[in-house]
Amino acid sequence: MELSLRRLQMLRELHRRGTVTAAAQALHYSPSGVSQQLAQLEREVGVKLIERHGRRVQLTELGLLLSDHAEEILGSVERATAAIEQAQAGITARLSVGVWASVASGLLPRALSALHLDHPGIEVRTSELAPEETADAVRDGLLDMSFVIDYSSHTIDPDPALQRSVVAVERLHAAVPEGSVVGETVGLHDLADFPWILAGPRSHFGRAVRVWCHERGFEPRIAHTVEEQFTALAMIAGGLGVTLVSDLGLTLLPPGVDVVPLDEPVLRTVSIAHRATTSPRPSIDLFVEAVRTAAAEQGLAAGPPAPPFAPGG
Repeated sequence: MELSLRRLQMLRELHRRGTVTAAAQALHYSPSGVSQQLAQLEREVGVKLIERHGRRVQLTELGLLLSDHAEEILGSVERATAAIEQAQAGITARLSVGVWASVASGLLPRALSALHLDHPGIEVRTSELAPEETADAVRDGLLDMSFVIDYSSHTIDPDPALQRSVVAVERLHAAVPEGSVVGETVGLHDLADFPWILAGPRSHFGRAVRVWCHERGFEPRIAHTVEEQFTALAMIAGGLGVTLVSDLGLTLLPPGVDVVPLDEPVLRTVSIAHRATTSPRPSIDLFVEAVRTAAAEQGLAAGPPAPPFAPGG
């Protein structure tokens, strides 16, 4: 009997999430694709693994048994991959990385160019996700690592399953319609009467900005709820409101937007999260160092390594 690692991963995700739809979403498959693969897994092992209860599914006792072994098997594969990398003189590896727009445009080009020059055997593939989703994807084994954000006003609880390495520290600035603010700096409270263009309160960014505004004595008047920074900046260029933008977000800046430094520094930390393991992968360490160097060259130097990271949802 030969077991497919991908099908074992699907079985594990089904056990974790409870529905085929949720498992498919996490794995970036269609629900019908997951169902077909799990049916093939049942044929391969020759026993029933899944029982349906209305819209939800439940693993049988044998399904639970195989799911437990799937955790061990997938963990062993990860450790074997690390061991092979460590034994190589020249590292050959394929890495999957979760990113979002400002990281992809502001850090990756310089970092990947340097990494390819020094270590051409390391291939990096990226997937764009919402910042709130990237750490979950790493913990679930869908990505090798991901960029994650930590705001001073919205801290994240530790998670021993994940290790993170700080690669950059960014300042946030006021992004306002051209000519609407006079002065070299602006206080956050000075923006209280403007309409705001901001991500929803469930996002890390949206929560953090609301906390900062509340600490300065006002609640932002949200005129437009927009999750994508580029979209928000385009709306600001049209005179529809104000927001905050990070250093890396400045690479997305369209004409018609003024960027004004805040008179009180507001910071966020960018880290790379990967699964904590006793057998670290050299390729991950090299990728982290390449990104950290690229950030330092752009004036975004990081401090000492941060504690383990947990996603906020």
